[in-house]
Amino acid sequence: MKLLAALSITLALATNVLGHYRFLNLNGSGDYQYIRQYDNYYSNGPITDVSSTDIRCNLNGAGKTTGTLTVAAGSTATFTVPNGISHPGPLLFYMAKAPSTVNGWDGSGKVWFKIAQTGATFSPGQINWPSSGKTSVSVTIPRSVPSGEYILRVEHIALHSASSTGGAQFYISCAQIKVTGGGSGNPGPLVSFPGAYSASDPSILINIYYPVPTSYTPPGPSVWQG
Repeated sequence: MKLLAALSITLALATNVLGHYRFLNLNGSGDYQYIRQYDNYYSNGPITDVSSTDIRCNLNGAGKTTGTLTVAAGSTATFTVPNGISHPGPLLFYMAKAPSTVNGWDGSGKVWFKIAQTGATFSPGQINWPSSGKTSVSVTIPRSVPSGEYILRVEHIALHSASSTGGAQFYISCAQIKVTGGGSGNPGPLVSFPGAYSASDPSILINIYYPVPTSYTPPGPSVWQG
């Protein structure tokens, strides 16, 4: 079992760079039409420092020239992952309401709430990740979320090298949306990025190979049931 775990870790490290991926477009739109284009998009590189402002919307993902997609509350938003999610780990979705227009808003402060997450499933001696291999991922915009302009943040946390501090890889994209037909819900708990995660969180600093975990809770706040 220990040999198998060692081989798994070695393989994970060897495919570290080859396995990078990105969330390229929203609802079949053009690439980066509604998704903030960040500085390292050409390399698909992840963020590894949870204390950096880049954990919010990737490397310098300010969104000053990004379009804003109109979506109805209760509808589905789908992100395309051209090469597929190639690392094990959880998938999470957050939203943050802009004070006015979302274009160019940096998303700072305790404004983020989680709307969905997909963690792990378990079988005897195994931990499985339902998001692995996905070439598109979808989330429902909560029906009771107030109308207005938002950043919609998708995040996949790759845990193949997460047994050492700073080893977890965060693949992040931020889309700009305008929600119509919303409700009067009060989203929360609200968190900030950076601030929502710690490098020592047990769901971020974790060995998923040996001993095989028997439970897993994704990091961050609870999901808002809107």
